[in-house]
Amino acid sequence: MLLYLVRHGETDWNRSRRIQGRTDIELNDTGREQALATSRRLARREWNAVISSPLSRALETASIIASELGLAAPVANEALVERNYGEAEGLENTELDRRFPGDTPVPGREEKHDLVARVMPALLEIAEQYPDQSVIVVSHGGVIRSVLGAVDPGTRHPSIKNGSVHSFLHENGTLSLIAFDDPLADSSLDLGTDDLDEQNAVEARENI
Repeated sequence: MLLYLVRHGETDWNRSRRIQGRTDIELNDTGREQALATSRRLARREWNAVISSPLSRALETASIIASELGLAAPVANEALVERNYGEAEGLENTELDRRFPGDTPVPGREEKHDLVARVMPALLEIAEQYPDQSVIVVSHGGVIRSVLGAVDPGTRHPSIKNGSVHSFLHENGTLSLIAFDDPLADSSLDLGTDDLDEQNAVEARENI
């Protein structure tokens, strides 16, 4: 069974480098164009379903993909929601450094091990629901990074861009990474956006 994790398209907060987390910010026009571009890449394969985080930026990305691929409307799964960044949400990089300098803990921030503990079982459950099939899962940069850390520990992966696609194999009850930024049999597209660490100062701090 194949799972392809897709990061949602760009939002205005991504563009201005504000930390989003659970804050529900919709796609901007660039993000919608990125979702269409990702749909064209995914169209090179056959798919059975689209699952999504319920946040609007992910759900609209998933809806565009499902529509373009002729699939049923995406199914929202609460466990795929982005990491909660607590009091850092809505802050730009300079604001984060001023309010929480250095390694100062951010109140309310979801720890990575807790993020992994809710996301990984949800992905394994999705895999079990679609045996021998191929499913697209639209989620968020923090979620995708947590999955990569759990599945491929010890590897520091490059940037996670809006609209990027990352492929996993489910076999014998576990997930393994097929390809980070999967080219889908062609070169990856430059979708014209910053990566997760440029957009989210908390993730940039923790990825050093």
